[in-house]
Amino acid sequence: MKKAGYVLLLAAVVATGLFAAKNDFGLGRNMEILINMMRELSTGYVDEVDPDRLMEDAAAGMVRRLDPYTSYLPEEEMQKFDQLSSGKYGGVGSLIRQKGDYVIFAQPYENSPADRTGIRIGDRIVAIDGQSAKGWTNAQVSDRLKGDPNTTVKVTVRHLLTDKEETLTLKRERIAIPGVPYAGWIEPGIGYIQHSDFTEGCYDEMRGAIEKLRGEGELKGLILDYRNNGGGILQEAVKIVGLFVQKGTEVIRTRGRAGEQIYRTQQEPLLPETPLVVLINGNTASAAEIVAGSLQDLDRAVLLGQKSFGKGLVQATRPLGYNAYLKLTTGKYYIPSGRCIQAIDYSAHDEERGTEVADSLVREFRTAGGRKVYDGGGITPDRKLEPRYVSRFAVTLYSLGFIEDFVDEYMKRHAADTIDVGSFSITDTDYADFLRFMAEKEVPYESASRRMLKAMKEAAKADNFTRLQERIDEMEAELKDDKETNLETYRDEIVETINSDIVLRHAYMAGMIAHNLRSDPEVRAAADLLLDPPAWRAVLRAEEQTPADPEKEP
Repeated sequence: MKKAGYVLLLAAVVATGLFAAKNDFGLGRNMEILINMMRELSTGYVDEVDPDRLMEDAAAGMVRRLDPYTSYLPEEEMQKFDQLSSGKYGGVGSLIRQKGDYVIFAQPYENSPADRTGIRIGDRIVAIDGQSAKGWTNAQVSDRLKGDPNTTVKVTVRHLLTDKEETLTLKRERIAIPGVPYAGWIEPGIGYIQHSDFTEGCYDEMRGAIEKLRGEGELKGLILDYRNNGGGILQEAVKIVGLFVQKGTEVIRTRGRAGEQIYRTQQEPLLPETPLVVLINGNTASAAEIVAGSLQDLDRAVLLGQKSFGKGLVQATRPLGYNAYLKLTTGKYYIPSGRCIQAIDYSAHDEERGTEVADSLVREFRTAGGRKVYDGGGITPDRKLEPRYVSRFAVTLYSLGFIEDFVDEYMKRHAADTIDVGSFSITDTDYADFLRFMAEKEVPYESASRRMLKAMKEAAKADNFTRLQERIDEMEAELKDDKETNLETYRDEIVETINSDIVLRHAYMAGMIAHNLRSDPEVRAAADLLLDPPAWRAVLRAEEQTPADPEKEP
C-alpha cells in the first residue's frame, strides 16, 4: 500500500472524464493540477517523500475549510471508525491505561474474557505472549490484545490485590460495548434508563431495557438520560423514538443536494402513553438530539436540563478505493416541528470553521400541541436546571491518578469486604487516611480566583495603579486555595469520587451508575415531576407552557 496515495489520485484523474462529460472543466483542471503537483514532489523534492502522507495532507487540506465532521479516513483509521460506529470489536473486553512503566487493566467489562479469568481493575500487564510489556504504550498493548474472535492471547499479569504474578490464556471474543449501560428504578413505578451512544443495535438494547423494567413492576413513568450522549447512527434514533409514538409518525427529514428523505417509525410502540422525561445537557448531540427533540416536538416527553449541543448535520461514508473512505456531511436534518437545531453555520467555508447562528435569524416553530420552540442552536429544555459543576481541584486529583492510587491501597486493605451499592461511602477514618496519603503529594493546582487576581495584578501594574496592586496583594493573602485547604473545601466531591471508584471495582459500571443516581439532582427533579402527573401534563399543555428561551446560553 506504499503507493496507495498515488494510485488514488490516478483513479481520481480517470474519474474526471465523467465530470468532463458534465462540462465541469474546473474540477477536471484542479484534479490534473493536483496529480501533477504530487508527481513533481515525489520525483523532484530534495528529500524522499511518502506518497501516502502526501495524499493524507492533500485530503486534509481539501476539507480544512468545511465542517469538522467531514474527513478523510485512510485504511489504518477505518478499524477505529468501524468500532466507534458499531460499538463492537474482537478482544478480551477491558479498558486499559498507562501507569508508570506498565499498562494496567482499568476496567474489565462484566462477563468479558478478561473478567471471567479473574482480571480486576489495577492488575498490571507484565507480558503478552511471553514478551515483556514493560515500557509499552496503550496503543501497543491494545494492538496485541485485540484480534479475531476465537483466537487466544497469553497475558502475564501481576494482580493488584495479591501482588502475585500469573499467566492467563484469554480467548478473544466479539466484544460489544453497551449503548445502554443501565436500567433501574428511581422510585416505585419510576424507571430510569441511561443511554450513552447510538451504536449499532442500541435500539434492541433500549427495547430490552424497557421490557426488563416492565417485567419487574408497573412502569408509571420513565426517565431517559441522554446527557453526554454524542449521538451516532440516525436510523437507531428513529427506531428508538418509535418505542414511544404511533407507527408511521414522522421523526426526521433530511435535506441535501441529493434531495429530501423522510424517516418515519416502522413498528408499533412499546410505551405509547407512559409519561416520559428526557434529560439533556450541552453534550447531548446528533442522534441524541433527534430523540430528545422529536419527543419534545411531538409533545411526548418533558425535557429537563440544559440546552443541547446543536448538531443538525448528517454524515455518510463514501468509498475512495484501497479501503480508504471519505466521511462527509450530506445534509441537514429537521425534526417534526420543521426546525433544524444546527448551532454553527459552516456554509462560508472560512478559516474560522463556522459561525454561530445570529439571534436575529432564530425562528419560531410550534410543537404538535402548539408550544413555541426555536431553531438555530440546539434544543432548549422545557425546564432548565442548573448544571452540577465538579471542582477543578477534584478533577485534578483524579487526572493525576491520586484517587485511583488511594483506592488501590484501600482495596488491598478491604479485599474481603462486600458493599451495598446504593448506600456505600467511605468513613471519616478512611478520609483521614486519604489526607495522610496526600500529605507528600504535589498538586499543581491554581484556583480560578487566584488566576484572575494574577491577571488583575498584571493589568494594574501595566496601568501603574499602585493602590489597586496593594489591594490585590491583600486579597491574594486572604485567598485560601492551598492543597490542605482544598482537601477540606472540596471534601464532599472528593469523597464521592473515591466512593464511585470503589463501587466500580465491586459492581462494574452498572453498579457505579446506580450508586451515583442517589445524589443526582437532575434525576431527582425528573422523578419528582413524574410522581406528579398533573404537573407533568401541565408542562405539555400549550396554554400553560412558558415559551422556550431562544437566546443562546453563555
